[in-house]
Amino acid sequence: MVIVVFSILLFLAVFIPLASTNPDGLEKVAISLGAHEGKNFWSGILPDYSILGIKNGYLSTLISGIIGVVLVLLVGLFLSRVLKSKTINADSSAV
Repeated sequence: MVIVVFSILLFLAVFIPLASTNPDGLEKVAISLGAHEGKNFWSGILPDYSILGIKNGYLSTLISGIIGVVLVLLVGLFLSRVLKSKTINADSSAV
């Protein structure tokens, strides 16, 4: 598990500078159709893959990427434990 996390962090550190600053497909279509972005009622936890207060764009994106990876891994671990315990409980009650 530690090797996987380290590999992901290394991947982020190397490839974040190569990320495109151009809008993605959905944003590009919205721009070409003249749709404009309204005022958001919530900007999210890490808006635009950045952390407020960190002026260095690379460092801000790297840290938000690390936070995102860790959150996804933790949620996946939690769900796997919950589903595994439910499966074990269902198997033991069926016997």
